Amino acid sequence: MNSIILKTASRYLLPLLLLFSIFTLLRGHYLPGGGFVGGLIASIAFVLYAFANTLQDTKKLLKIHPGFLMPAGLLLSFVAGLLPLVVGKPFMTGLWFAEKVPVVGSIGSALFFDIGVYLVVIGASLTIIFTITESNQ
Repeated sequence: MNSIILKTASRYLLPLLLLFSIFTLLRGHYLPGGGFVGGLIASIAFVLYAFANTLQDTKKLLKIHPGFLMPAGLLLSFVAGLLPLVVGKPFMTGLWFAEKVPVVGSIGSALFFDIGVYLVVIGASLTIIFTITESNQ
């Protein structure tokens, strides 16, 4: 696409959408949101950037292939689910630290599970979209 308005807007919208996706990820413990919705918002940010610029520019911006995010996210989610087994609780039981972090709030195994889901959703959706885009060029 050759729209200078979209190219300029995408440069400003990318960091804002990524920040909003992290906000949605962190908000998911207490209110609607979480890893899945946050991952979709982040994916949309990169797809918008790819539409406005080129797919190669977006890949340079990512620095790694999005397919590597999927196993990393799956591993993180699986480890977050296994942590309660270490302390003698059932699989996927929520464990929480006693101290609260000022911006994030309570940190627990659910946050790490959500971060894993966030990475899987970004990796899967961008891999699919980038593959479809490359095959059409």
